[in-house]
Amino acid sequence: MILNSLRIILMKSLIVAASGAALALPLALGGCAAFTDDSATSADGIQIAAAFYPLQYVADRVATGDAAVDNLTAPGGEPHDLELDPKETARVARADLIVYERGFQPAVDDAVDENASGAVLDVADVVDLVPFRDHGVDSDEDDPHFWQDPLLLADVGDAVADQLAEIDPDHAGDYRDNAAALRSDLESVDAAYAEGLTGCARTTIVVSHDAFGYLQRYGLTMDAILGLSPDSEPTPADLARLQDVIDEDGITTVFSETLASPEAADALAHDMGVRSEVLDPIEGLSDETADEDYLSLMRSNLAALEEANGC
Repeated sequence: MILNSLRIILMKSLIVAASGAALALPLALGGCAAFTDDSATSADGIQIAAAFYPLQYVADRVATGDAAVDNLTAPGGEPHDLELDPKETARVARADLIVYERGFQPAVDDAVDENASGAVLDVADVVDLVPFRDHGVDSDEDDPHFWQDPLLLADVGDAVADQLAEIDPDHAGDYRDNAAALRSDLESVDAAYAEGLTGCARTTIVVSHDAFGYLQRYGLTMDAILGLSPDSEPTPADLARLQDVIDEDGITTVFSETLASPEAADALAHDMGVRSEVLDPIEGLSDETADEDYLSLMRSNLAALEEANGC
């Protein structure tokens, strides 16, 4: 009797163990399947990680279907304040090419240093950044907003084409042809600015923060309400100085910008009885500009500048 009881207990134990193994097998297989699906994206053609919108625009134009481009800065996000989540960090890790600007987004710099395994293009090594001091700002830092000069952005396009040609030599000719077409478009924008901003009644513009210094190549002078940071607050002394500039130079418009609060610009414009308009720094697209691109936004900015300065 005791022996039969022991046999029954043993059989029940074997059945439970077998059931557990059967349950564990699909779970284990499911885990492997999930990992495989996630990692498979690294094999789906050339992957490019672009740090923010102007670099994404260039990479898209140069790659044109031969590579997939991810923007690490989500639409509507302020690129200066970017923090990378694990998914975005994974994009950096698996990218065949990373296009970024060292010093502009510290979180991207850290991710590149710690996780990048593919080719890395720091556009600060491609273009000649101009110190803020050359734009009349009391800072020895380099101004990172180089894409306000379309010819500098064209140089980045050429550099992206060279990198992709090394990674994917079978399409090298396509990449370089695409970069040449991009340069042609950007040269047209440059010519439009040079012509449109000639002979203006005024050459000073009051902007929200120092994101437009490279436009000084077209004869403009910038005065910023918030200085280097779009999140700072103007001091009473700053506002008093800008009020004098608006009076003395006959400023008709104070420009706020997308992706940042217009409060300071709107308040100054209201106090001075002038218009408040938007000048897009083209750091990223928003809900309102989702159907636009770099070229159309640059031309919209030009129209706004021409109207504000009597060109």
